[in-house]
Amino acid sequence: MDTRIPGGATETAPLPLPRGACDAHVHVVGPASRFPFVAGRYADDAPKEALFALHRRLGIDRCVVVQSASHGFDNSAVEDAIRAGEGRYLGVAAVPPDVADGELRRLADAGFRGVRFNFMSHLASHADPRALPDFSKRLAPLGMHLQLHFAPERIHELAPLLRGCSVPVMIDHMGRVDATQGPTHAHFGALCELMRDERFWVKVSGVDRVSPPGGYADGVALARGLMRDFPDRCVWGTDWPHTNHSHRPEDEALVGLLAGIAPTRAALEKLLVGNPMNFYRFAA
Repeated sequence: MDTRIPGGATETAPLPLPRGACDAHVHVVGPASRFPFVAGRYADDAPKEALFALHRRLGIDRCVVVQSASHGFDNSAVEDAIRAGEGRYLGVAAVPPDVADGELRRLADAGFRGVRFNFMSHLASHADPRALPDFSKRLAPLGMHLQLHFAPERIHELAPLLRGCSVPVMIDHMGRVDATQGPTHAHFGALCELMRDERFWVKVSGVDRVSPPGGYADGVALARGLMRDFPDRCVWGTDWPHTNHSHRPEDEALVGLLAGIAPTRAALEKLLVGNPMNFYRFAA
């Protein structure tokens, strides 16, 4: 199987992407024969080789691989993808709250730029949200950020705690709001209020998770609004391979939706190149 990392846009890309485009949210899963799943978790293998092939097809040059719940706190599959990515693939780890400082340092040295905590009912959460400000102090000297994935109603509980954190905070998938409720809903309003603090960033990914299956117009509209109001602190990702999802969107179609999220070439360049370069510190 071809394990080369991607090398620029291809003729089959659904939207011509700028050079250096970054897919800032994917997972690698397995292969289970090499990277076993945690007890009680199952998913189809989605190894780095399939990810690299996807990125060659889409014309994506850089990537941030987020630890999959299928592997619990064993970040080996992500670390393997980072090594194979030769500087163009970085990672976000999952760790227990009592992880040793030495392990955090090792992860940072291996190319992990942040630590993710889940506060979703379908994913095991091992962290007390009240501990996040203190935990963030351990990340600060390592140059690592916090990444949070939470159910939309929890933003009201989490917001004051996150404001007490010592590192930048990346919010997954537009806070998992229900896009059909529109931009005036309280959950989306709370997200926008957080974003007025320049320590907060948001992934305008997951339009397929916050909208009903189909054209995802509601999700695209919210993403476009975030990109308009906070153009320097938005990043985007495919969310491949779309685990724990009600349906499997086509990645080419998700790339095509970028024309609605970042409708000018300058906005697309910022979303896919400049912002992820600044936040994740890819090598030039």
